[in-house]
Amino acid sequence: MKQKTAVVGFGCAGYHGVKAMREHGYNGEIDVYTDSLWAPANPMLTTYYIYGKLPKEATRPFGTLDELAEKYEFHTVNGQAQKVLSEEKSIRMKDGRIERYDQILIATGARAFLPPVEGLDCKNVFPMRTMEDAGRVKKVLEEEEIHSAVVVGASMVGIKLVELFHARGIKCTLADMAPGIFPIAAVPCIASEIERRLKEKGVDLAFSRALQRIEEADGRRQVVFAGGEWISCDLVMMCIGTRANTQLADEKLRVNRGIVVDGQMRTNMPDIYCAGDCSEGTNLQTKETQIIGIWDNAAKQGRTAGANMAGVRTVYQGNMLHNITHFMGMDFIGYGDVRSEGREYLYENRELGQKFFLRMGDAGPVCMNFLDSYKASGALKSYMLRKINGNAQTLSPVERVRMIREGIPEDLTELLMKDQG
Repeated sequence: MKQKTAVVGFGCAGYHGVKAMREHGYNGEIDVYTDSLWAPANPMLTTYYIYGKLPKEATRPFGTLDELAEKYEFHTVNGQAQKVLSEEKSIRMKDGRIERYDQILIATGARAFLPPVEGLDCKNVFPMRTMEDAGRVKKVLEEEEIHSAVVVGASMVGIKLVELFHARGIKCTLADMAPGIFPIAAVPCIASEIERRLKEKGVDLAFSRALQRIEEADGRRQVVFAGGEWISCDLVMMCIGTRANTQLADEKLRVNRGIVVDGQMRTNMPDIYCAGDCSEGTNLQTKETQIIGIWDNAAKQGRTAGANMAGVRTVYQGNMLHNITHFMGMDFIGYGDVRSEGREYLYENRELGQKFFLRMGDAGPVCMNFLDSYKASGALKSYMLRKINGNAQTLSPVERVRMIREGIPEDLTELLMKDQG
C-alpha cells in the first residue's frame, strides 16, 4: 500500500515541501489542504500588484494551483481542515470526518495581527497580508476618491503601502506605538535617518502612539490614539505584524509563538513536521527557537521537511534575523538582533549617501544596519554568518577589495579585518 501524506497549508513552505518530496523520490499519495485557491503566493508582492507594477498572475511565482497539482501529483482539499490530531496522525475535518495519514506537514503560515480595538469593521479599514486583502484595497483605490490614508504599523509591509500611497498622491501618515520605524530591525540612529528622509518626502509620522479605536464620522475614518489624539482619513491599513497560524495544532504538539521544530523540521510528535511562518526553527545567533518569518527561510524549511519526509535525511541548521527592503528610493538592510549588546560603530560614505552601523560582540558582529548599500550587503551577511557559526576567519583581502569597490568605507573593512572573534 502506498504511503499517504498530508500537507496542511500551501504557501511557500508547503510548496517547497511537496516539490522536495517528489524530487527525492517520494511516490506516495499527497493531499494538500489549503484555504486559498490562489496559493502559493508571496505576501511581499501584494503591494506591487496594487501598485500596478506586477500583474496578478505574477504574485504566484510557482504557477497556478491546478498546474502544480498536475506537476507534483497531489490532490487539493479546500477549506476543510479543522485540527491536526498529532498522536493519531490524522486530520479532523470541519464536518467531523477523520482522514488518517502516515505523515503530516503543517505549513499554515501566518496571518495579519489585528489588535482588539473597536472599529476594525469600519468601511475602508483593511489588513494587508493576502491576495484577497490586496484585491479589496485595489478595488477601493480604483473606484473611490481616496485622498488620505493612515498606515498603522511601521513594518516592512507598512512602508511599502506608504510608498504606494505616496506615488498615487495620497497624503499618508505612518503610525506605530513603537518609538521609531522598523522597531524589530532598525537601530535608533538608522531609524532616525530613514524618518528624516520620509519627512522630507512629505510623509507624516506618528510614533509612540497606541491605537485605541477607529471611528466613522461624516463618511471618513478617525484613527484615535490613547490620550485622545486622532487623525482623520479616507483609508486605514493595519500592518502591525503577523501571528503564526497554529490553531490547527492539537494540545500534544509543542507550541510557543510557533510550532517548535528541530533541524529536520520534526515536531515533538512522530511523523509530524512543520515549516514556514507557523514554525519556530533555530535562530543561529541565539541558539534558541524562534519564528523567522521571511520567504527564504520558509523555502529552506519546506525543502528540508520534504526531503526528510521522502526518507532523505537533511538538516537545516537555522537562520538569523534579517530584513532587506527597498522603498521610496532607499534600501534598508538589517542583520542580527537589535536587542543585542556590544561595541557600536557608525560609518558613512557621504559621496554615495550610505550609512553603515555595526554592533560588535566578543565573537564578532551581532547586529548590522545599512542604508543604500544593497550590493555590499551580501558579503557582509556572509561574513556575519561565518562568525556566528564560530569560524575564526576574518575578512580576506579579496573580500575587502570587493567591499570597498561597492562603497563600504575603508575604516569599516579594516575593523572587520582586525576582528579575531
